Amino acid sequence: MSKQNSNLKGMGISRSSNSQSQSEAPKCKQIFVLSGQSNMAGRGGVIDHNKRWDGVVPPECQPNPSILRLNPHLSWEEAREPLHADIDARKQCGVGPGMAFANVVRKRVGLVGLVPCAVGGTAIKEWARGEHLYENMVKRIRAALKEGEGGEVKALLWYQGESDTLTHHDAEAYQGKMEKLISDVREDLQLPLLPIIQVAIASGDEKYMEIVREAQLRIKLPNVACVDAKGLPLKGDNLHLTTEAQVKLGQMLADVYLNNFDSSEPSSS
Repeated sequence: MSKQNSNLKGMGISRSSNSQSQSEAPKCKQIFVLSGQSNMAGRGGVIDHNKRWDGVVPPECQPNPSILRLNPHLSWEEAREPLHADIDARKQCGVGPGMAFANVVRKRVGLVGLVPCAVGGTAIKEWARGEHLYENMVKRIRAALKEGEGGEVKALLWYQGESDTLTHHDAEAYQGKMEKLISDVREDLQLPLLPIIQVAIASGDEKYMEIVREAQLRIKLPNVACVDAKGLPLKGDNLHLTTEAQVKLGQMLADVYLNNFDSSEPSSS
């Protein structure tokens, strides 16, 4: 048995979603929620009119025994691309920012648990409290805490808004709905200062995209930060980030988290 497999077995973690469910959950010191729509779910490397992923995993996104993922069955397993393949299951998923983020953060904090929740093509109103997407996200976060046996939710990473650029009404309403989402998720998780790192969109309907971007950049709630994706390369559809852009975005998110919200000493793992 390889050293990596031995380490995984010792933590009670399955290597993939096809592996046998584990009887003992790992202790995730650092849990991060990945939510929003398609650019968080990841479309990097998705080709043939969004029907197939090219299978290319950059070095920055390679799996590591210290990076875990909460699967749809609410069990921990070793994380690997595409992180959202069976979460955003109606669309073809590829590389997103999550693994690049985790590979930077793990070097500081050690064991990382990712909770993928993003679903492509969704508007902010679909993430309101009481709606299926919101309630499922909260359910998954609570399950991550239970399965983690003492783990702590360290941040919610949020990349969404392209679907709210389609009408002036939706774009103008974005800030209020996003601020309500932040308030609700903090209240429901009883984490009043949960760090939220949102991404200011880089694409969408040009007519109203800047209204949504300005709303995202204007939010000044405590422990809310914003990473600007504008200028990162887009695929030919002018909507989704390329694989390279997703790697860069993941590293940008990690830098914001580590520089603003983390107090850990560098990990020796």
